[in-house]
Amino acid sequence: MRKIEHIGIAVKDLEVSNLVFEKLFGAPAYKSEEVESEGVSTSFFQSGPNKIELLAATNPDSPIAKFIAKKGEGIHHIAFDVEDIVSEIERLKNEGFVVLNETPKKGADNKLVAFLHPKSTNGVLIELCQEIK
Repeated sequence: MRKIEHIGIAVKDLEVSNLVFEKLFGAPAYKSEEVESEGVSTSFFQSGPNKIELLAATNPDSPIAKFIAKKGEGIHHIAFDVEDIVSEIERLKNEGFVVLNETPKKGADNKLVAFLHPKSTNGVLIELCQEIK
């Protein structure tokens, strides 16, 4: 893991939250997109090298909708940039971590992604991200 790629924050209303984070960072989101496979709409904000991803559910069965129903709005995951996601998944499995998707899938912001279950990471959902080339 080379660096923290972004911090994901679950929100109820993306438009309202975009306004909050625009005021916070003094700039609009640099990218917004829908990830249909995950049932979310996202917005990305950047401050220096740090990125924040806001995630809002697009359907009531999405993981974000379930997260908000259970825990409310707030930090959903921490994403780490990796050079080779397939190798990193294998390494982490061998270390005993529970991988939620052993085959990387296309995520937001031109990334391949995989997740580690919070029960194996002290209650924090971890996302692995590799830039799609």
